[in-house]
Amino acid sequence: MKPEELAKKAKGASDIAAHITTEMKDKALLALEGLIRERQDYLFEENKKDIEAAEKAGLGKSMVDRLRIDQKVIKEMQASIRDVVALPDPVGEIVKIWRRPNGLQVGRMRIPIGVILVIYESRPNVTIEAFSLCLKSGNCVILKGGSEAYHSNQALFTFITEALHGAGVSEDVAHFVGTKDRSYIYSLLKMDDYIDLVIPRGGEALLRSVVEQSRVPVLKHYKGVCHIFVDEWAEKDTALTICLNAKVQKPATCNAMETLLVHELIAEDFLPEMARLFKKQGVTIKGCKKTAKILKGVDKAVEADWYEEYLNLTLSVRVVKDLDEAIAHIRKYGSNHTDAIITTHYHNAWRFLREVNSSLVLVNASTRLNDGYQLGLGAEMGISTTKLHAFGPMGLEELTVTKFIAFGDGQLRE
Repeated sequence: MKPEELAKKAKGASDIAAHITTEMKDKALLALEGLIRERQDYLFEENKKDIEAAEKAGLGKSMVDRLRIDQKVIKEMQASIRDVVALPDPVGEIVKIWRRPNGLQVGRMRIPIGVILVIYESRPNVTIEAFSLCLKSGNCVILKGGSEAYHSNQALFTFITEALHGAGVSEDVAHFVGTKDRSYIYSLLKMDDYIDLVIPRGGEALLRSVVEQSRVPVLKHYKGVCHIFVDEWAEKDTALTICLNAKVQKPATCNAMETLLVHELIAEDFLPEMARLFKKQGVTIKGCKKTAKILKGVDKAVEADWYEEYLNLTLSVRVVKDLDEAIAHIRKYGSNHTDAIITTHYHNAWRFLREVNSSLVLVNASTRLNDGYQLGLGAEMGISTTKLHAFGPMGLEELTVTKFIAFGDGQLRE
């Protein structure tokens, strides 16, 4: 199918998607959850093709791990579907209503965005998350996964079409782009008459390419330069545990910590122990001058390192004199993604929450928690660091907009 034909077909199906009943949506999603469970052996076989190709191509271990579908990933996909089913259907919800002096009642009602093009790399479970959220929020979705996960994504989309058909829902509400031809996607990105929103999920190169080519509005984040500030009032064991988790639990993700900021009054006590834990996990530290004096043998950080999203076991470390300097550092070098403070000081915690304007700001918790599933959204379409129209993890509500409605009894404009 040519790009324009696909886009037109999706646009026509968007009216269908917008008016599917909640019962039919949930029926299709539960059918999909069942197919993933019943046909997982087939899914493992298709995923194995992608894993073998990735290893043959020399992709790094962390990237191969993101491609892998195992029992844990199966359970996570099933759980995310069940969570979306359990969430209230946002379509048609009246989120606010007020009465004007002339008696007119004015409100705002949630409606779907329309046609959403999702372009993503690596993780094949994004296919399930994106489809589930778009269906429940009444949107038609066009899915374009990375070529490195082609067989896995194609298998999952087969389950999607079967589930839609079995639930009596038009299969045209979901489309899969299997071609590796970039010009096909570039053509879709020009079709703002038919596609309402593009959501890219992947590395900075992918996102910048999409933004440069697209005439359709794009929700995105370029980088996840995430910080943790260990305050002088931090509880030491809590800080050690959280920082270790934020860096090493899954370093190739956008919400992994990339820069550790430590208050100078506790740095000599905290950093050596923290460094020992990092060393056991294979973390390489790039430190400021003060860090290098405390930790002998670490690489010295240069200016460019503070802007870096490593996506591996490399970490920048800086000793700061106080909360003000920590916040100033985050404002200068951060990417509005995820930042955290470790502290027992009430006022410092609230100052950090108010003055750091990232999509998720945490107190005494790991940056790895910036995820729609972890935050109770059921699943997420991605994390937006733009502020129009969504900011942070995008769940069901973020895949809708509101229109104005009004109830009158004959009011006229005079």
